[in-house]
Order: sequence, then C-alpha cells, then structure tokens
Amino acid sequence: MSAVVPTPVTTRPSSEEIFEAHVGGKLAMHTIHPLASQRDLSIAYTPGVAEVSSAIHADPTLAESHTWAGRLVAVISDGTAVLGLGDIGPAASLPVMEGKAALFRTFAGLNAIPLVLDTTDTEEIIETVIRLRPSFGAVNLEDISAPRCFEIERRLIEALDIPVMHDDQHGTAVVVYAALIGAARVINREVADLRVVISGAGAAGIACAEMLLNAGVRNVVLVDSRGIIHSGRGDLTEIKTEYAARTNPEDRRGALPEALAGANVFIGVSSVVVPEGDLAGMAEDAIVFALSNPTPEVSPELAAKYARVVATGRSDFPNQINNVLAFPGIFRGALDSGATRITPEMKIAAAEAIAALAADNLAADYIVPGAMDPRVADAVAAAVAAAVRAGDPGEVAPR
Repeated sequence: MSAVVPTPVTTRPSSEEIFEAHVGGKLAMHTIHPLASQRDLSIAYTPGVAEVSSAIHADPTLAESHTWAGRLVAVISDGTAVLGLGDIGPAASLPVMEGKAALFRTFAGLNAIPLVLDTTDTEEIIETVIRLRPSFGAVNLEDISAPRCFEIERRLIEALDIPVMHDDQHGTAVVVYAALIGAARVINREVADLRVVISGAGAAGIACAEMLLNAGVRNVVLVDSRGIIHSGRGDLTEIKTEYAARTNPEDRRGALPEALAGANVFIGVSSVVVPEGDLAGMAEDAIVFALSNPTPEVSPELAAKYARVVATGRSDFPNQINNVLAFPGIFRGALDSGATRITPEMKIAAAEAIAALAADNLAADYIVPGAMDPRVADAVAAAVAAAVRAGDPGEVAPR
C-alpha cells in the first residue's frame, strides 16, 4: 500500500450531521457464524456450547482461542478527563469510548468494548477491572484524570496478566516521539541533543517526558501551571517530585518564558496560551508541537514565524499528532505476540515504525504519516511484536 498524505479538512461537519451519525451509537455486534437453522443453534448454543465450556473449565487457556476474549480490548473510563471537556461523567463519555472501540476495529481489526464506570474511586475502579478480567484480553484505559490515572494503570499492570495501557499517556507519547524523530531529521539534528520543553505535567506530559528520557533525550524540562518543575519546589506531587529529579539538568527556575529561552522544542499538552514573545526566545530552527484541542497553545500561523516545524493535534493543519497512529497497532502487536505487558521498548519500537513511514516523503509539513494511512497499524503491530520477541521472555504469556 502506498503512503497517504493527509488532506486537511476544509469544512467542519454540521451539528446535524454529527448528531445523526451518533443516533443509536456507533457500534453493533455481529455473529461470525450464521444462525440460520436448528443445527446452527445447537452448535452455537445449547447443547453444543457445553462441550466448549467444559473444555475451557478443564484447560482455561482454551478461552483465548475459543472465545473472543483473547483478542478483545476493554476501553475503560470514568469520564473524568474527556477530550477538552474535562470531568463530564461516564454517560457523557460513552460516545468517545464507542469511537475508540470503532477505531480499534477499523485500523487494527480488533474487537473492543466500551465500559464506562460510575465511580471515580481509585480502589473501586481497580477492583472492578480485575473482576472483569476473564471477559477480555487487554485494557485500554481512557480519559481518567491525573494523578489517579498513574496509580490505576500501575496497579492494574501489576495485578493483571494482560496488556494494560492508558492511551492518553502512552499513545500520545509514542506519536510525539515519532513526530520528533521526523522533525529532528528535517532540521538535521539528533533527537538526543535537543533541549525539549513540555508544557503540562499531567498524564500526557509526564508520559512524553518518560518516553523522551527512555529514548535518550538528555535535556527535558517540564512546566506546570506554577512554573518549571525543579527539585527546589515544595509544592510538587509525588510523581512530579520523581520527575524533578530526572529532568531539568540545568536546574532552570521560573515560568514558561525562562524554560523556552534557547530551547529547540516546545511540546504543548495543556491549555496554556503561549505568547509570541516566548516563542521568539527559542533557538533557531525551532520545533513547536501545540497539541491542545480544539485550540492549540499557539496558532500554527503564529508559530511558523519562529519555528521550522509546527505540528498540532488537529486534522485541518499539517502534521497532525493523533493517537490513532499508535494505539491500534500497539495493542494488536501485543496481542499477536502474547505479550502480558506493554514495555518501554515496545513503545519506542512503535514510534520508530511510525516515523519510518514518513521518511521517504519527509518535509517540514510531513513529519508523520496521516491518520488514515493504511500502512500504519500493520507496521506498528509488526514492530511491537518484534520488540516482544527480542525482550524478556517473562513478559510473554505461555501458549
């Protein structure tokens, strides 16, 4: 399949069109085998199904091959951090989770089921997901607010024997790193040598910092609503304290302007508005990723005055940094290979695979493939599966 260079959306769908497309939801279930006769019924249900149930009771591993659970992704949310809407609750978050399940099916051929939980209690969420474990083979956590999302993901990874990933964290980080690989090549620099400023220290910002540190970037500075994160601040949460010790090697102090002075890269994953003067202080051939949706931290037109490469999270501008480039292939690669965890090596492999697909047509306005590029999920899945094979055998379930 050939590359698909994205075509910006020139007209926004009307409200009427959007609502019509959501009537009845976006998902439906269909059977793989027909139920057209009494014989079909006796195979799919009683009495034939009892043979399969008995076999699974005797050998639980058969559930992976003789039910849909082994390749079913649960998309789980409590609705506390939905898109740019914030804490809108489980019912209002369900259209987003349905959409996520539809993307899994469309891009990776995976079944996925949205499950929204009517609780924001960390312990209740963890216990609920653990109790539901026999029904699915992987967990995509979605739109759960920070800092709760960090503990929920960590403890579910520890408790479950299947892949678990909070996509708002790691899907974003994978695509950001893929885009940074492409942008660095455009400006003829090594990624590891770039000085990177991340505006926002929530789920996405922390995950982006972790990804870049794992990839060898030596100078990462995190900025939250109170300024640069450094070890001298006494108002840091536990996780911010951890990253204060691992980032900001120059021990910069102050706010965003001080962080951006001489920086090569700005990554915006917050709703902070970046003034023009702050961008003017960045290094020559700067890279600006303004990813807040629907309104970027700085308009692409303004950013282009100071940056060589500009990316956003929107489809109506070039260089859309979209999680759909990452999560379908990551989960498919993990399930294809029998992985029980999604490791840093798998995420880096996914990012490098995404970046490689843009290499032949690389330009300042094309640093990652488009969201609809049909090559992406296959390439990411293959790279993730290869990383699993090259990794720790203990991270793979026995087959």
